[in-house]
Amino acid sequence: MKDIKIIKRYQNRKLYDTHESSYVTLDEIAKMIKGGEELRVIDNKTKNDITASTLTQLLFEVERKNKTQPSVELLREIIRSEDGSFSGFIQSKFGPELKKSMQETGTAEAGSAQQGASASRPVLNQ
Repeated sequence: MKDIKIIKRYQNRKLYDTHESSYVTLDEIAKMIKGGEELRVIDNKTKNDITASTLTQLLFEVERKNKTQPSVELLREIIRSEDGSFSGFIQSKFGPELKKSMQETGTAEAGSAQQGASASRPVLNQ
């Protein structure tokens, strides 16, 4: 089993890789994930797992840097769906297919990832 890398987020928004003993950026976290590393982001003060909101922020920053935006119609559809959240939209549109796909690829986290996505709303501005 692969070790899960712990990234601590401090009140000043800095991200600290506890395995490498160094500060990291969102871009570096994206590279870690693309490289297949498993990681969790923990708020250093509250000890809450903020991985989902940090990865949501990462996606938002990529869109901002690339100067791309989803269409207004897509955003409206997301807001109108289920509970008005992005994760609710994904769940309602792709839930069964996504779960099946993840099971076929052997992803053990399929169930917990979907539960986590529906249990908390991502926060972009932290």
